[in-house]
Amino acid sequence: MYAIITDGSISKYINHPKPLVIGDVRYPARIFSAWTANELAAIGIIEVTFNDSNKKDETYYINTNQTYTYDADAGTVTATYGNATAKAHADTTWTQDEEDADVYPDGHANAGDRINTWTAGDVKTRGLKYNFIKNIKKQAEGLLNQTDWYVTRKAEKNTAIPSAITTWRNGIRTKQAAMETLITNASNTPAIETLYTYVNTADEGDPVVMERPLGEFPELGS
Repeated sequence: MYAIITDGSISKYINHPKPLVIGDVRYPARIFSAWTANELAAIGIIEVTFNDSNKKDETYYINTNQTYTYDADAGTVTATYGNATAKAHADTTWTQDEEDADVYPDGHANAGDRINTWTAGDVKTRGLKYNFIKNIKKQAEGLLNQTDWYVTRKAEKNTAIPSAITTWRNGIRTKQAAMETLITNASNTPAIETLYTYVNTADEGDPVVMERPLGEFPELGS
């Protein structure tokens, strides 16, 4: 991305090299590859530098829009993020004041003879904990589905389920419960993020071992 500087400030942006007119002169797109940065700057074209130091994982945070700053002395244009806002880790609920005001889920007050379908204390929006636990349940269900046919065969034919399969299925349920407990007990959004963040747990000099505090479901046959 490039910024066009006019009269000491940013006048527009160019996402990709293209022909353009600056003043009364038409320039071809090839100047972006053929000219040096200083030559481009001389006619008011500066490549944007992106500073992502404040940008956070959007799974857990809401990032701000980027702000573009022109530094005339340095001859640079920098795009930066503001401070990200953590997404709610817990569910939010409707308040008594909102119920009394007949506020609707879209944020507007009651109109006509519509009747609220919720009361104070009901869930308004789901937090990260709910969504991550929901995903853990789906993962466990998907894994167990791989061997459900053993259970069906046992019910229909009374064919014994191999002990290794029973042990693995029990391990899936045990790990699911442990994962859900860890997520439930997370005190805030950064704590949830930490549960899912892989780090090298190997001793110095040993082969890299990437693990996360949440752990993993057992593998079939392991």
